[in-house]
Amino acid sequence: QKVTRSENSQAKKSQHAEEAIFYMNCRAAYLTVLKSSLENIKSKEQLGLVLQQAGRNPSQKTVNKYWTSQTTTLNFDDFCTILKKEKPATKTELLEAFGKIDPDNTGYILHDELYKILTTRGEKMTQDEVSAIVKQADFNCSGKLDYNKFCDLYMATSEQCCKTAREKLEVDGRLRQQQFGSQTETPCEGITLPVSKPSPRISRKTDHKLAPTKGDSRTPSRPSSAQSCKASISTTVSMGAGSNRNTKLIEPDTMKEWQCAQSKGCFYLEEDGEIISHKYRLHLPQRSTVCINIKPLNVRQVEGKPCHWLSVDTALYILKENETQENLQLVSFTEQQNKEMFGWKGELGSGVYWLLPFTTGCRLKKVKPQISGEAKLVYRGEDGELVLTKEFRAALLDIFETIDLDGNGLLSLEEYNFFELRTSGEKCDEEAWAVCKENFDMKKNELTRQGFMDLNLMEANDRGGDPSDLWVTLLSLGYNKALEMTEACPFVIDIYAEKCKPRIKAIYLEAGSWQLNRAICKSVVNKGEAKVMDGCENIVIYTYKAGRRITSVIENKSDNKVIIHVNNEQSKNCLSNRGLTAFAVEVAPKSMTVSQHVMPLNEQEEWLYNCVHSLL
Repeated sequence: QKVTRSENSQAKKSQHAEEAIFYMNCRAAYLTVLKSSLENIKSKEQLGLVLQQAGRNPSQKTVNKYWTSQTTTLNFDDFCTILKKEKPATKTELLEAFGKIDPDNTGYILHDELYKILTTRGEKMTQDEVSAIVKQADFNCSGKLDYNKFCDLYMATSEQCCKTAREKLEVDGRLRQQQFGSQTETPCEGITLPVSKPSPRISRKTDHKLAPTKGDSRTPSRPSSAQSCKASISTTVSMGAGSNRNTKLIEPDTMKEWQCAQSKGCFYLEEDGEIISHKYRLHLPQRSTVCINIKPLNVRQVEGKPCHWLSVDTALYILKENETQENLQLVSFTEQQNKEMFGWKGELGSGVYWLLPFTTGCRLKKVKPQISGEAKLVYRGEDGELVLTKEFRAALLDIFETIDLDGNGLLSLEEYNFFELRTSGEKCDEEAWAVCKENFDMKKNELTRQGFMDLNLMEANDRGGDPSDLWVTLLSLGYNKALEMTEACPFVIDIYAEKCKPRIKAIYLEAGSWQLNRAICKSVVNKGEAKVMDGCENIVIYTYKAGRRITSVIENKSDNKVIIHVNNEQSKNCLSNRGLTAFAVEVAPKSMTVSQHVMPLNEQEEWLYNCVHSLL
């Protein structure tokens, strides 16, 4: 266990260092084109240029995706988000693209063929632009383009753009001081802080200068990067190691006589970093005291393999349905905690409620895979027939456990369709389900575990043993090439009612709705501490701590849009869902928005949340 904890700690440090390098490269590229990180990208051409400085070579289609007819400006935070989505092309990808027009694999493309392709397909180039390419002596000879050499030059040029931008940043001290949207120079994990007690301590002062408390140690709350801002407010919360992991959450053992309903579900991480999950409708036939819990689902654990999802934070927002589904009112949310479980206990009237699962994205986020090779999914037995490997069968059993939402050991058509929508984007209709019933093991019109296994084996047989389609399924369900679930978090919801039988049903599998965002803002405003920004009474910052999570919300009471600079440079051992130490948030007139969610990077160490919100 000590070795595993050490390895996990090292992995977190490595990930944190990679993120720091990523944001340094973002800032370097941004400041090559613009004078300041606080300056916005103002045109489509400027966006294309700054992307090139970051080692990308965006097509017009890519630029148009982020600069639409409604776009007027993009800030540094937007730029970082784009770079996370638009990965630089690798040499392998380039060679594969050339290979499609070189079926004989000669390594060359005739200039005549190149002219034809580049001037007639895709984003068409002019004759002069193609001529400029074929005249380059580095990769042209005898009327042919050596595309292997071309790829080498392309990769070298791309890297040189990034290197030049970084060198400029290092040389120019003025640029290096700008911390907007950057990681600090030294990672914050592993720092031991002197804290007087493990319970939370929230500063009540509205002035940004914090008076030191006896036994408390703080660094200045006003970083240099915020000095030019018109108004600011600082919030500090210090936490002990592993504090608030156990509160007054009622245990199921004390409710043995209560009636129970249960449903499973899953958070899935999209390619662009967005998180989607199941959403549920809860029906109570009469008024009753209820207890609602959510926690990560503890599926089969393989010795030696980390269970990444067990550390992911989970929460449920409870909304009451009135006349229409659009008109939902926030009732409460799961704020009590016992280890990995979050819960709420209270009285609910009869009627229909919506349960909206939520995770901050602090722990469930894209990570750079450090995997050599690819797990084997199928092999041919002695009789020549395809067989699922032991490792793949184990992964399929975990998947079955996750998508079997009611936990009865069988997949109904509704449950199977959530799986199909996630993996293929399509639904299985009644007719297709009848075909499944004829070919695979079913009970009571529901697919068994063995039937699910056979279904995947049939998919492998249909492709002659090619596992490509199987990998599409696995990757969409959050698995990596080592068959580890790193980009998904299965969870389980338990509902106990004292006076009636509760009924819960999964209705959607989608990204967080505006209703969820509104519920988060309302919960923080209702429960959190409010601070009016010095020098600007129309801006209010709300901060709320629930268990291991701190959430801040910005309210803009004015009639004008505002941009708030958020700076976490003085925080220690903290992890923000933004992935940035400093960033900007745009808040529309007369509205509220979530500033950030923050959790401890290492729960075994003390952590300090010190955030400065400044009006630009």
